[in-house]
Amino acid sequence: MSAPEPPAGRAEPSPAAPGGGTEPMPAPVTVRALVARGSGAELRVERVRLPAPGPGEVRVTITAAGVCHSDLSMVNGTLAARFPLVLGHEATGVVADTGPGSRLTVGTPVVLNWAPACRACWWCRRGEPWLCAATTAPTVPRGETDDGVPLHLTLGLGALAEAVVVPERAVIPIPAGLPAEQAALLGCAVLTGVGAVRNTAGVAPAESVAVVGLGGVGLAVLTAARRAGATTILAIDVAEAKRDLALAAGATDFLLSDDRLSKEVRARTEGRGVDHAFECVGRAATIRAAWRLTRRGGAVTVVGMGAKDDMVSLGALDIFHSARTLRSSVYGSSDPDQEVPVLAAELADGALDLRLLVSGTIPLDEAPAAFDRLARGEGARWVVTLD
Repeated sequence: MSAPEPPAGRAEPSPAAPGGGTEPMPAPVTVRALVARGSGAELRVERVRLPAPGPGEVRVTITAAGVCHSDLSMVNGTLAARFPLVLGHEATGVVADTGPGSRLTVGTPVVLNWAPACRACWWCRRGEPWLCAATTAPTVPRGETDDGVPLHLTLGLGALAEAVVVPERAVIPIPAGLPAEQAALLGCAVLTGVGAVRNTAGVAPAESVAVVGLGGVGLAVLTAARRAGATTILAIDVAEAKRDLALAAGATDFLLSDDRLSKEVRARTEGRGVDHAFECVGRAATIRAAWRLTRRGGAVTVVGMGAKDDMVSLGALDIFHSARTLRSSVYGSSDPDQEVPVLAAELADGALDLRLLVSGTIPLDEAPAAFDRLARGEGARWVVTLD
């Protein structure tokens, strides 16, 4: 008869150290996690088995994880993914176990980093760690399902789970006592949105800004633009229901995305268009819309991650005559190891208030419904909290 299975999220019994020592070896764990078995398949909370942390790795018990549009893109076919797949990449938690050589200690609160830099490649050496050559693939193999099928993790994390096992460089220590549902957002929505404004675009006081797409990242862009001193901040979405959220986040006006959008924006910018347009959707149509909203000599920053076959078409004469800049902001053009602690400190002292970005907290079992809400464009960020 087989031995009884340990409770979800608990380590299996640890063997003794080699050579008869008494130091226990890290053990595999069985946890509950949100799993997609295929593109378009129904999402289910399942038991999965994660390996013990190896050299330079840690196991983190997750306390809160955001439901991000990039996770939705994994299961709706926008991004190439391998299945079965544990979803989630935006999370906070506590170090529960460490592998050999780890410098972290058990009990350290951390934020997960889905794009840890190698610090050795050409891009890292020239100060662009967000373009690191060793950036994590969309899905990474690790662990197995409860029925023995090899498992994959979203962006190497699979954070919509009771625990994760990740490289030590994929976690960033933060102060204790931060509200978990807000701290979770530091690792993706907030770092991406704030970084796009501060690092990529360099928005300056008295400039004008348009933000197209008001999910969690778009709202973070609005908040950062207000803090940067922009005086005209136009929030744009297809859903009228986003109006109140946008105004509370710092927008000076809310506009529906329709055929009158370009005229409405120019009416609010003395006929010119905005200095900066941020596209936070990841679609060719909204990138073109952001381009049309921007003044001559202005800049369009693409923050949303779209499909590889969704082609953007711009006229060659338009590109020349408008003198606009079109660029992307990968992970906020940020160094998470440096910037997440700064954002965490701002959250701790009240300078950064992220309550607006949290539409609600839910248990893991309700995460599939949160993905349905995300697909319908409801709210900002739904955050899964785990005890």
